[in-house]
Amino acid sequence: MAQGQLIFISGGVRSGKSAYAESVVRAAGSARKVYIASGQAYDEEMKKRIERHRLDRFQDGWHTIEQAYRMESVLEKLQPEDMVLWDCVTTWLANELYEGWETGNMCADQPGCMEEKWNGLQQSILAMLHTVDLLTVVSNEVLDDFVRDELYQSWLGRIHIWLVQQADQAIEMENGLAFRRK
Repeated sequence: MAQGQLIFISGGVRSGKSAYAESVVRAAGSARKVYIASGQAYDEEMKKRIERHRLDRFQDGWHTIEQAYRMESVLEKLQPEDMVLWDCVTTWLANELYEGWETGNMCADQPGCMEEKWNGLQQSILAMLHTVDLLTVVSNEVLDDFVRDELYQSWLGRIHIWLVQQADQAIEMENGLAFRRK
């Protein structure tokens, strides 16, 4: 089976990681550019932001897949040779880990729930790499995120370690500058 290239880009909030990731995908080729967006509209302001970003990407030639949960659902929407940008791991993790918070029945509190989601994510990423030419994954740094929860940070660290191990390139962003770590 062919293997697509995996690029992992991490950085602090406002480090320029998303803009850099977009430039990497644009420069990679002329195939379809796909943006996997993990954000959710919890209120009217966020709904407007998501719609504005979707429109901006569309005008720039991107195909957007809104996927806040269950990355395996993305697979059927991808085409061979796609250049894919997933922004971002941290939003997906918060969505999955705290799913059910409104009912008091969070995944984080259910034995094995997050392990199942993590296994699904790993399998989804590996399957994407056998379909697309490029998968660029963006994430915030483990200790530089809005969530100051040890469980969240532990899962994010675990995901980062695996992504770096799988990646063809691992890049850390600081103040708009890219530093290749792998």
